[in-house]
Amino acid sequence: MKLSKLTDYAVVLLSVLATTQKGPQSAANLATDTGIPAPTVAKLMKLLGRNGIVSSTRGTSGGYALSGKPEGISIADIIGAVEGPIALTACVEESEDLCAVESTCGVAGNWESVNAAVRLALQSVSLNEMAPDWRKMFKDKANG
Repeated sequence: MKLSKLTDYAVVLLSVLATTQKGPQSAANLATDTGIPAPTVAKLMKLLGRNGIVSSTRGTSGGYALSGKPEGISIADIIGAVEGPIALTACVEESEDLCAVESTCGVAGNWESVNAAVRLALQSVSLNEMAPDWRKMFKDKANG
């Protein structure tokens, strides 16, 4: 299992929002602060907004902010928002596409157990735990 760059970028962007405490941040400011291309930031912020992880405010002092506390946002929430439901195999996906051997498969139920364990592990790690101390990085940037 490998997560996409978009999920990695989403964690970085949300970490900045969680630690900088500068109020709502524009997509342009987030792009500058993180080095993530502005179109990618805009795309991710819209996606995270649709999934309730960030909220947006219009206007000159508007931008994006976390919808809740970083402790209440899990890595599973972020992955789900960017990648879709967490499913390691097709037999645990919520999909209409059925596996060709589903009727004779003896391991499908076991995959659900594995998937549940992975989901639980990802739900137990919060954004707060993942967020590095961006304040120090920004301070070093300003002084350097």
